[in-house]
Amino acid sequence: MSANKEEYEKSHLYRIRHSTAHVMAEAVLEKFPTGRVAIGPPIEDGFYYDFDLPRSLTPEDLAEIEERMKQLIAQKESFNCEEISAQDARKLFADQPFKLELIEGLENGGLDDDGNPTDEVVPITIYKSGRFTDLCRGPHVANTSEINPKAIKLLNVAGAYWRGDEKRPMLQRIYGTAWESKDELEAYLWKMEEARKRDHRKLGKELDLYSQNDEVGQGLILWHPNGGMIRHQIERFWEDEHMANGYDFVYTPHIGKATLWETSGHLGFYKENMYSPIEIEGQQYFIKPMNCPFHLHIYKNSLRSYRDLPLRFAEKGTVYRYERSGVLHGLMRVRGFTQDDAHHFCRPDQMPEEIDFVLDFSLNILRAFGFKEIHAFLSTKPEKSVGDPEQWTAAEHALEDSLKRAGLPYEVDAGGGAFYGPKIDLKINDALGREWQLSTIQFDFNEPERFGLEYVGEDGQPHRPYMIHRALLGSMERFFGVLIEHYGGAFPAWLSPKQVTLIPIADRHVDFANEVAAKYKKAGLRVSVDARADRMNAKIRDAQKEKVPYMLVIGDREMEAGQVALRRRSGENPGAMSVEEFLALALKEIAEKI
Repeated sequence: MSANKEEYEKSHLYRIRHSTAHVMAEAVLEKFPTGRVAIGPPIEDGFYYDFDLPRSLTPEDLAEIEERMKQLIAQKESFNCEEISAQDARKLFADQPFKLELIEGLENGGLDDDGNPTDEVVPITIYKSGRFTDLCRGPHVANTSEINPKAIKLLNVAGAYWRGDEKRPMLQRIYGTAWESKDELEAYLWKMEEARKRDHRKLGKELDLYSQNDEVGQGLILWHPNGGMIRHQIERFWEDEHMANGYDFVYTPHIGKATLWETSGHLGFYKENMYSPIEIEGQQYFIKPMNCPFHLHIYKNSLRSYRDLPLRFAEKGTVYRYERSGVLHGLMRVRGFTQDDAHHFCRPDQMPEEIDFVLDFSLNILRAFGFKEIHAFLSTKPEKSVGDPEQWTAAEHALEDSLKRAGLPYEVDAGGGAFYGPKIDLKINDALGREWQLSTIQFDFNEPERFGLEYVGEDGQPHRPYMIHRALLGSMERFFGVLIEHYGGAFPAWLSPKQVTLIPIADRHVDFANEVAAKYKKAGLRVSVDARADRMNAKIRDAQKEKVPYMLVIGDREMEAGQVALRRRSGENPGAMSVEEFLALALKEIAEKI
């Protein structure tokens, strides 16, 4: 558990939210006495509770439930904890099948906030408040007077499978939020509304960036020309930076023989996330969920010397993973995606320098896209692991020392590493302060061993190289979704699918506009001329909806003087300037990625 999460779970705000979830459940059961309750934990910015109810909830129901919650809060209901036996718990919740299942789990050990078993042995406790009793481990406030009725809000209802299993009952999950003050609630609701406006699924449709449809298949993305142009610019920048920093580009197949995935361990550890095999000439092949095994075989194809290392293989490789339909979400969770993978192979003595390199490289790329707030999580050796303990210690120290040298804020996730090596996860904050994990820098002591990687050392003997996995943007699809929401669809000029719209005021200005457009296109700008018969203000409004960075108005005065009148999509109106002056300004801002 991260330090931030531990701190949150000890906070008074956490208790407020947990207690508000119980108040909500009390209000819901008053309205639906035959309702069945599941779980209702606090979450990052609020709380939720899952219910099995006789009918679907409406917005009017939420408003009514919220009003009743405020009445219950005013009654200063106390939260009283009691430890009971499993037998008494079963009697108490005899008509609540979800609670009975949880009680059975508690008899065999603890449960986490999602109701899933843990190894922790805990007593069975209940909390009573008003007329509601819940199977709960707490913590709660002393009584509802600690909940500010002006700082709570029910947000929405969503479907949720019991315990996240699509084969189990579908429940109604009511999401809500609670804060200590009304001002904090209003700030949060503003942020939520802004997030709704920036939703990549909404903007993706409005700006004609991408689409999905059931005939093609769920979780499979169709990139439209506008989105394709943005992706092209991202990839061109990605390729230029990798080329300049000593990477070799590789390309690998979309399928591989079953024996490949047996060697890599994927069929043993990851098969549930892979698609069913296909048979070719009596042999089984699997669609690849990862690129790593192919890169290992590229390394193995030649005899490697200590002088050859480090080697850096990079690929924008499309992979396919079986994601359940219930978790698919726009660009953020898909079934087919392109990972910007890289694998570094180095000698043990090169490890600190190579970690410094890949961390610095990753930070520079992320900052080029406008992400300034970046922090890291260092995940260390778990209980079950492979590899020499001394290797683990050296790798963990190398990762931590590199973070310190970079001056990057980080937290230690003790025991959170993969079984095959420790890792650094880089997380960014977007324009709304939301956190997204993008880059991963991960050691692997397992795959080089399984595939028998070697290099010839100075002593003429074979040695095992270290391997570092690195996914920088994560995947093109998810990164694009994050970018859409970060920029609110208003991409910086270097990424915008259309950079300039020329707006002739009347038909007599169209020829000049086309001449200017031809000049700008030759210089490398992405330009269009809006020659429609509409009014100038309508053309400007449409260009703003398209979020075009530069709008250039041309009338009689501009045409006679060889000028354009610049308007920015922000509303700034610098006014008339020469055709050449604007070109220089635009090229400068694009080159500097402003």
